Amino acid sequence: IGPDRRIGHASPDARRLLDLIRKAGRPPFEALSPADARTAYAASWEVMQSPGGEVASVEDRQIPGPGGPLAIRIYRGLGTAAEAALPCLLFLHGGGWVIGDRDTHDVLCRQLCVASGCAVVSVDYRMGPEARFPAAVDDCHAAVQWLRAHGDPLGLDTTRLALGGDSAGGNLAAVTALLMRNAGEAPAR
Repeated sequence: IGPDRRIGHASPDARRLLDLIRKAGRPPFEALSPADARTAYAASWEVMQSPGGEVASVEDRQIPGPGGPLAIRIYRGLGTAAEAALPCLLFLHGGGWVIGDRDTHDVLCRQLCVASGCAVVSVDYRMGPEARFPAAVDDCHAAVQWLRAHGDPLGLDTTRLALGGDSAGGNLAAVTALLMRNAGEAPAR
């Protein structure tokens, strides 16, 4: 979008993205059921992303969560020693607390992993409307607690753990950090 904020003056990259969206011909997410919006989002994500880059390893795991098993994905970047304890980013995907998952954000997590030299752990938290608030926050908090307790054997430096995410995931990262602070769980500096 150009400096005057009108779409008509969008950059060439933004114009291409808007053209792709227009050509897809799908209704807006808010006009779809949650299940249909998830399917449409997942189908469009691959087209909308640039390649994620090669990583040294990707491991899917199930960890205990407050609502049952919680799926996580652990990425280690190329060039990192398998035995090295890497700083870790707990990544929480966006999608309005209703759509998105580890797969829709796989490319982004790979890019973050490669660019940062950190391990990235992506969390599939429970979403609405099936799981009501505060289910997603509870899942994110449980994932941080699990990483702090079990990260060392996985080659994660649990003293260098960051929370982050895009859109709704950014909100969840901030809320989880505040929850940890208020509970006295923030790491000592």
